[in-house]
Amino acid sequence: MTTTIPQAIFKNFLGNSPVWYKQAIIIFLLINPFILLIAGPTVAGWVLIFEFIFTLALALKCYPLQPGGLLAIEAIICRLASPETVYHEIESNLEVILLLMFMVAGIYFMQSMLLWVFTKLLVNVKSKPILSLMFCIVAAFLSAFLDALTVTAVLISVGVGFYAVYHKVASGSGDHYDHDHTNDEALDNERRADLLKFRSFLRSLIMHGAVGTALGGVCTLVGEPQNLLIAEKMGWNFIEFFLIMAPVSMMTLVAGLLTCFLLEKFKILDYGTLLPDSVRSILEDFDREQDSKRDVREKTMLTVQILVAVFLVLALAFHWAAVGLIGLTVIILLTAFNGIVEEHQIGKAFEEALPFTALLVVFFVIVSVIHEQHLFTPIINYVLAMPREAQPGMFFIANGVLSAISDNVFVATVYINEVAAAFENGTIDRQQFEVLAVAINTGTNLPSVATPNGQAAFLFLLTSALAPLIRLSYGKMVLMALPYTIVLSIVGYIGVSYML
Repeated sequence: MTTTIPQAIFKNFLGNSPVWYKQAIIIFLLINPFILLIAGPTVAGWVLIFEFIFTLALALKCYPLQPGGLLAIEAIICRLASPETVYHEIESNLEVILLLMFMVAGIYFMQSMLLWVFTKLLVNVKSKPILSLMFCIVAAFLSAFLDALTVTAVLISVGVGFYAVYHKVASGSGDHYDHDHTNDEALDNERRADLLKFRSFLRSLIMHGAVGTALGGVCTLVGEPQNLLIAEKMGWNFIEFFLIMAPVSMMTLVAGLLTCFLLEKFKILDYGTLLPDSVRSILEDFDREQDSKRDVREKTMLTVQILVAVFLVLALAFHWAAVGLIGLTVIILLTAFNGIVEEHQIGKAFEEALPFTALLVVFFVIVSVIHEQHLFTPIINYVLAMPREAQPGMFFIANGVLSAISDNVFVATVYINEVAAAFENGTIDRQQFEVLAVAINTGTNLPSVATPNGQAAFLFLLTSALAPLIRLSYGKMVLMALPYTIVLSIVGYIGVSYML
């Protein structure tokens, strides 16, 4: 049967995505101009936001860069946003882009050290609730001094490492270097059943760790990009920021850790799956084998990675340079001292981060639409018009809802600028200014765990190589984050309303 040109174009459009998905994107692209003409830019802007969320929600059907990028291009053509505004957004977030380009690649060259450390942890801690708590606490601690994206990159690297080790052995590939751990055809029925449990086990650990990045990220001015902006507007240093946020951030940290323990203890939702004995045996054998055959050169390489990891923590904690530049330094040090000098070896490190970097730039187009069409302005004005005592709680709710829809960095930027303007105009005093700053910081950091598009770290996890391996879809992330969303939102609201 001869394929016509229209059929070929449709088949090539978005590759192997389901037909219904392709049809949905085409419908979005066709109706958007008519919505703009009939209902105006505000309605068209909100429709565009939900269409973009649709592409994120179905990231496992098609990587969001292509369909989301088409929507973004259409938004610029329809003048919902200008190229100049998009460029300004990119310019304002250059540090985040550099972080993704270089820091995530730097973490790639630490894989063997990270796998060694976390394998020791996994095989020695038998209790799943305790192990989950440790993942959550470590992620929270690191995020307080590093940043959530870097910590998420560590979690992804560790998760892929664990999965690859088991899958290689279970498939009977032995030491075959080019083993494809995305292909399950070589697994028998028993191994497949264990793999399903192992996926569930890894999903829960990774989600605990991802939420941990939010719990720690809210505490300090380096935890999230918007924290630094808020601290700059308020004139707070590292210690002041921590102490002022502590009444709320410490409450939510305790509540989050308690939630982690209870989810595992009572096996709520998709949590509580134990590590199958066969998988534990394979990981233990792998650990012993690696220890026994590690020669002097490999031990030296491991030592270099540990020393560079210490440098990384110190450099980020004391802000010796922009995060991305520190990441580039890590790449240079690890490749120079561990003998990685060929271009294709270095290029592999960038395969994970660059597609997401491109997606983040597309996301800035959507943010530009929100900015140019003033989609959030009515909500801000409404909250500022409320009684003084009601403002902190309402700011927390408004920031949380909007952050879950769009991006917490953008929402925090808009809100803190509006509140700063209100302070300068004499609408609010300094004390209220500080209370609202706490509400903005906690509101954008905590309830935003509800969806992957709420936090860049969650979106990075969703679009990473690990997500399809452990079957972590948009809907699964939302469902698994739901208990945390409810607890952190309630405790955070109580904190900003009554503890400040």
